Amino acid sequence: MPLRTRTVFDSFVSAVRPSVAAVPRFPKMAIPARLFAVFLIIGGLAMMQATPASAAKYAAIVIEEHSGRVLFARNADQARYPASLTKIMTLYLLFEELEARRLTMDTRMRVSRTAAGRSPSKLYLKTGQTVTVRDAIYALITKSANDVATVVAEHLSGTEREFGKRMTRKARALGMNRTTFRNASGLPHSKQKSTARDMARLGIAIRRDFPQYFGFFSTTSFRWKGKRFGNHNKLLSKYDGTDGIKTGYINASGFNLVATVERHGVRLVGVVFGGRSGKSRDAHMVQILDKSFKRAKPADIHTQLADTGSRIRVVPKSLPTPLTAPGTLPVAPPPRSSRNGSIDVALGGEAAYLDGDDPATAASAATPTRWSVQVGSFARRVNAHKAAATARRTARSVLGAIPARLTMVTRGNIPLWRVRFHNLDETQARTACAVLFAEGRPCVAIAETG
Repeated sequence: MPLRTRTVFDSFVSAVRPSVAAVPRFPKMAIPARLFAVFLIIGGLAMMQATPASAAKYAAIVIEEHSGRVLFARNADQARYPASLTKIMTLYLLFEELEARRLTMDTRMRVSRTAAGRSPSKLYLKTGQTVTVRDAIYALITKSANDVATVVAEHLSGTEREFGKRMTRKARALGMNRTTFRNASGLPHSKQKSTARDMARLGIAIRRDFPQYFGFFSTTSFRWKGKRFGNHNKLLSKYDGTDGIKTGYINASGFNLVATVERHGVRLVGVVFGGRSGKSRDAHMVQILDKSFKRAKPADIHTQLADTGSRIRVVPKSLPTPLTAPGTLPVAPPPRSSRNGSIDVALGGEAAYLDGDDPATAASAATPTRWSVQVGSFARRVNAHKAAATARRTARSVLGAIPARLTMVTRGNIPLWRVRFHNLDETQARTACAVLFAEGRPCVAIAETG
């Protein structure tokens, strides 16, 4: 027996010998009895240690996004291992690069030997292979691929070590003062720690700062090289209103989850660390979200805008069948004014406005190169994001892989968040609007000549 192994074994024997010696001797069952006693002692020690260890992993928080109110908190500021929740920050920095136009969705990133050697979960990328930014986003969100996380880190910062420093700097800038990152994936590292409150801040920040990309977090599955990978976030299909964001697991952390849910104008961000299993973690998240929704106060998502004569066009909930004539675009009817002179059209509990390019003008534009679809303009950014996510889900066959672009526009000194999907061809634009109209959603197809 090797010296180290013998030393460990001798220490174990010394630890259990007093207890074993205390077991009564039975002449005909001496050996079985002693073995049974050893197993009882080992099992007892394991149980005594398991409970505190599990408790030490647990932390949770629920925050009402629009007000910042904490509706539930347990150990919210205690340091925990984030595991693959780390990839939320990796995606945040990747979205930054996209927004700065230093990357595109089609940019290809090379796989190094280091990246290919990462432990599962992974896509099993090969050294020298390349992966697009778009596929990387899907792989990080659904498969939680550790090899892809390293590919992103190395592409953006040269080494994963440097990327970890960049992640930590960004964490500080976002107010995540108790968070330190050392890698892009969440694989075990003794100094990679965060808190439930900090992860809630990150969940809020990534949706606030990149609403045009947040819809990716609602992706339920991703295909790569003929294989389908489902999203580990089961709340997307099991808990009404869930639209993100990410799960995580390592032995040191237990089962973690950040979830965003919106119901009836209330948006909550929930975080759970230290679940004993994915199922029990999800059940606990549902429990604390249910309690928090009862305490939350609905935000005012109904909007009334003064009719300033600007080209604001409103699509009512009851819509005619679109695209009856192949050569025409869906044209919104003129605004319907209320007695007080304001536009007042509710669409599914919120007011939606189609502004900007006049559909008729767009239809007559000469030689359009690309097309876009506009699904509304909103006084509140949160409602614009909600409309974008709904449009992507409703017209998934066309818009599912296309990030929405939110643009601040002003109509009669009234700031609005305009929601558009760009880089479509004419057929795609018409199809998307047809699908959205069929579900009672607003849509205008726009020919872009510029």
